[in-house]
Amino acid sequence: MKKTFLAIGLLLLFVGPVAGIKFLQITSIMAYGKEMQAAGYPPAPVATALVTEQSWENTLSAVGSLRPVQGVTLAAEVGGKVIEIAVESGAAVQAGDLLVKLDSSTEEAQLASAEASQRLAQLNLDRSRDLLSKNTIAQSEFDAADASYKQAAAQTASIRAMLDKKTIRAPFTGRVGIRLVNLGQTIREGDAIIPLQALDPIFVDFTLPQQRIGSVNVGQVVRITVDGVAAAADGKLTAINPQVDASTRSVRLQATFANADERLRPGMFAQVSLVLPEKETVLVVPTTAVVRAPFGDSIYVVEDKEGKLVARQQFVRLGATRGDFTVVTNGLKAGERIVSAGAFKLMNGAAVAPNDDMQPEASLTPEPRNS
Repeated sequence: MKKTFLAIGLLLLFVGPVAGIKFLQITSIMAYGKEMQAAGYPPAPVATALVTEQSWENTLSAVGSLRPVQGVTLAAEVGGKVIEIAVESGAAVQAGDLLVKLDSSTEEAQLASAEASQRLAQLNLDRSRDLLSKNTIAQSEFDAADASYKQAAAQTASIRAMLDKKTIRAPFTGRVGIRLVNLGQTIREGDAIIPLQALDPIFVDFTLPQQRIGSVNVGQVVRITVDGVAAAADGKLTAINPQVDASTRSVRLQATFANADERLRPGMFAQVSLVLPEKETVLVVPTTAVVRAPFGDSIYVVEDKEGKLVARQQFVRLGATRGDFTVVTNGLKAGERIVSAGAFKLMNGAAVAPNDDMQPEASLTPEPRNS
């Protein structure tokens, strides 16, 4: 018992002075506030707002990456010397447009010879068919003529295919990047020539944890925010990967966005919000009304006391923040008037003079002038 009483005494010895100091500080602050009110200090100018109910969308947040619907870096199928570049870097092209042409003079000469051989083989085949109908030649001679013609035709087709490979055309409509070859350059098979991207529409790939898959369906609205692009863009969820990644236990999803102005570019980083069908009713206040402190967040409520407007400090619990608004989960009721600007200079019970023209209107989608 002696040890217990000794421990309690030592604890009081250390805690007592700290508690006393804090008590004196709090009482002095309260006394100072009463002195200010008694001295008749003018009311503090503040802006006010009402605590309102709003219907907010439920969303799932993720990070995503933009990817083209179609995108390739065109490469040479055969080697050769570049003799024509028909497109400028960064230009828009249509499917089938000529991009780069390689030297094909040898193949063109071979094609002329092959076409002549094919015409001769065709004449021999026609003559053999006529003679066979008159039983002038044997079937074997006709078969030999037919085989010669097919061989000549195959040789012609092979040379034409080689010519096509030396003429690089756009496989789809899009925009080319910076070309990787120069006029007169000799390239080898497989060398990169020029990138081509289809930018409208554009894909956004992102992942969600497997716990969220039950609330996700194709066709839901997907909203993205991209640094460097002023406004958020809305698209549709178009694909859900049927397989969950075994290492991360997440599933890959893909949304499609219209991109006619081509502001969205492949490789960009995006903040993704998948909008769920259910909405939630919440109490919201302007974020500027919240006074944050280590001992708790508070908001000043404007009340009428004896014909004077005073600010009462109300401690609150906060929820999500969206745009200029913050959700209040506990401590306030809808319709209460609160201090939305100027709260930092107030104390509990201070007189206030509302002036609601001193701050801009709060918005869920603010667009700062200098953004």
